[in-house]
Amino acid sequence: MKGKGKFLFHVLAFLTMALWGVTFVSTKILINSGLTPAQIFTIRFVIAYSGLWIICFAKGGENRRLTSDSKKHELVFLILGITGGSMYFLTENSALAHTQACNVSFIVCMAPLLTTILTLIIRKVCRNSFSEKLENVRIGLPLILGTVLALGGMAMVIFDGVSLSLSPKGDILAFLAALCWAVYSQFMSQMSGRYGTFMATRKVFFYGLLTIVPVLLLSDNSNLSEVSWGSLPVWGNLLFLAIMASLVCFLVWNRVMAAIGNVTSTNYVYLNPVFTLIGAVIILGESMTLKSGLGSAMILAGVIISGGRIGLEKKKI
Repeated sequence: MKGKGKFLFHVLAFLTMALWGVTFVSTKILINSGLTPAQIFTIRFVIAYSGLWIICFAKGGENRRLTSDSKKHELVFLILGITGGSMYFLTENSALAHTQACNVSFIVCMAPLLTTILTLIIRKVCRNSFSEKLENVRIGLPLILGTVLALGGMAMVIFDGVSLSLSPKGDILAFLAALCWAVYSQFMSQMSGRYGTFMATRKVFFYGLLTIVPVLLLSDNSNLSEVSWGSLPVWGNLLFLAIMASLVCFLVWNRVMAAIGNVTSTNYVYLNPVFTLIGAVIILGESMTLKSGLGSAMILAGVIISGGRIGLEKKKI
C-alpha cells in the first residue's frame, strides 16, 4: 500500500489514539460514580457487541459467520479476546481505581515498546506462517536505548511518593495492561486480514465478554443499586466508551494494523498520554509531581526513540 491510501491509515491511527486517550478520563469518572472495572467493561462491550452484530447482519455474507476455519483459529481469537478485551480492560480499569489517570496512561504507552520486543522474540523463536507475517524488527541502538530509558521512566512513575513498604498496585496493573496489548498486537492484524475486520473484531468482543463472566459471578455487584443510572455523566461516558471507543475505534484500529503493520501502528500508542493528560487536568483536576513528570517524559522519549529504530521492514500481509 502506497501514497495517499497509506497516509490515510496513519491519520486514522492518530485520531483513534486521541479518542482512546480520553477513555482513561471517562473510565475514572465511572469508577468515581460507583461502577467496578469489570462492570464498566461488560456494559460497554455488550453495547458495542450488539452494535457490531447489527452492522454484520446489514453487510451480510462472511460477516455473519459464527465460527472460524479451525479450532486453532478459535484459540487465537480466545487469546485475543482475553488480551485485547477482558484482561486488558480489567487491569487497565482496576489501575485507574488505585492511581491517577495520567499515571495509567503513561505506563500503558509502553505497549509499543513491549510489542516491538515481543515481535522480535516471536520471529526469532517461532518459524510458522503467523510469525513470518509480523513486521521484521532488528536490534539496534535506538531499540536498546529506548528500552532502557522507558523502563527507567516507568520505575520513577511507579515509585513516585510511594514508600517501599507499600505496593504500587495501580501502576503495576497498568504495566500488565500494556503487556496484554502487546500480545494482542501480535496476531490481530493477521486475523483481520483473513476473516475481515468486522468478523474478527466481533469474535474478539465475544471472547472478551465470555471470559469476564467468571469475574462478574465471583464479585459483589450490590453497588449497582447505588449508581445514579439517571445521571448524564454515567450514561454519557458509558455510551462514549461503548460506541466511539469500542465499536468504532476497534474496527478502525484492527483495519489500521492490517494495513500498516502491528509494530508501526502500535507506535502511535505513545500519543495516548498526551490526550489523557489534557483531559485529566481539565476534567479531573489531576496534577503531576516533578518526579512523576520526569519519569513520564522518559517513557515517552524511550518509546519515540525505539520507534525510530533502524531496520524495520514492512512485511506484506
